[in-house]
Amino acid sequence: MKGVIIEIRAGTGGEEAASFAADLFRMYSRFAEKEGWKTFLINTSQSGLGGYKEVIFEIKGESAYEDLKYEGGVHRVQRIPTTEKSGRVHTSTASVAVLEEATETEIKINPQEVRVDVLRASGPGGQHVNKTESAVRLLHIPTGMIVICQEERSQQQNKEKAMGVLRTRLLARKKEEELALRGDERKDQIGMAMRAEKIRTYNFPQNRITDHRIKKSWHNLDKIIAGDLSPIIKTFKKILKKKD
Repeated sequence: MKGVIIEIRAGTGGEEAASFAADLFRMYSRFAEKEGWKTFLINTSQSGLGGYKEVIFEIKGESAYEDLKYEGGVHRVQRIPTTEKSGRVHTSTASVAVLEEATETEIKINPQEVRVDVLRASGPGGQHVNKTESAVRLLHIPTGMIVICQEERSQQQNKEKAMGVLRTRLLARKKEEELALRGDERKDQIGMAMRAEKIRTYNFPQNRITDHRIKKSWHNLDKIIAGDLSPIIKTFKKILKKKD
């Protein structure tokens, strides 16, 4: 069963952006749990207040990629941060990349083109990760891509996961190049926005979430951020079915 690799990175907004990135990670993790899917951490980089500068994880489950592939893009949040004393609403962002897991038959990697470094893991892995060199960093020499995996206890497991992420990124790059060659065909496709484009706004004071691609809002942000993504996903599938 192929999975989906999701990469969330804090954007503008400092600690509040990192906090929002953590909220998005929890949202997708809880949605996966509701669907009976499995979530596996690959790499995390925490901020000073417990948010995520970056979190990369894999979700395995039937139709996981089909349901989550339209989540890619810039997500914007409007709310009062817990650190804000004056009660002023702040606007912050986080980017989400959704990549379909690549198999070894889809992308073949020459081992001689990959530099493997081992290092001591850091983060919320307990004392164990600080005593052994279990983390793995891969450098794909032809493209300059770097992948780090440190969430598993064994070096071999981290290497296997990192290679999976590298294959997936290379496949995504190949698909993007193919789309570019096809010119403007993708402009009318919902969900094919570039990562730099704002796709959704989470307005906490009004309990509203708006998807700018389809110009539709939902007024149950509290439930959606808690993992109830089904209304949004069903709406996208319905619109796409009409387009077909």
